Amino acid sequence: MKLYSYYRSSAAYRVRIALNLKGIDYEQVAVNLLNEEEMSDDYAAVNPQNMVPVLEHDGQLFFQSMAILEYLEELYPDTALLPEDTVSRARVRALANIVACDIHPLNNLRMLKYLGKNFDADAEQKNQWYRYWIELGFSAFEVQLKGRSNGLFCEGEKAGMADALLIPQVYNARRFDVDMTAYPLISSIELHCLTLDPFKQAIPENQPDAK
Repeated sequence: MKLYSYYRSSAAYRVRIALNLKGIDYEQVAVNLLNEEEMSDDYAAVNPQNMVPVLEHDGQLFFQSMAILEYLEELYPDTALLPEDTVSRARVRALANIVACDIHPLNNLRMLKYLGKNFDADAEQKNQWYRYWIELGFSAFEVQLKGRSNGLFCEGEKAGMADALLIPQVYNARRFDVDMTAYPLISSIELHCLTLDPFKQAIPENQPDAK
């Protein structure tokens, strides 16, 4: 398997966690988003959306991180990212989508670039924008964890899809100085997950293209 990735892309980060949790060997191909390598003609042939991640496997190219996670789940079901029962599976997908659908699209690099280019937003205004959407999403996420999470994982007794989405978003929250004391369960899950090798190996600073 080959993963087109940027070390600080949270979408690529979540796929790295999933691959590690499932014990899948993969090669990384670095795509530097700061240098806009994703906008090249060569990369557009890989992903016409000009985004990471992309997973290459058996001659096929898969894009959109959530679709990649579902593909890996179906291909390697023995180390599951989703619980067995239907209700818990729906809950985990909902938690994952708070990050993937509600927080991340408003905070990714191309959104921040757009705010600066088209609305003259300065660095502090971008940071305020970033923190607002994380805090809104994390407030809902924290409520959904109450009474369900053991403080180690989002759902159940092992790491899964929701954790793979949450940990990269917490990484971003800390980069942008979000006050994490408001989210004790999220913080507890982060603290535990980062003791586990699949999460530690996926940390941005541990990637071959980290600067």
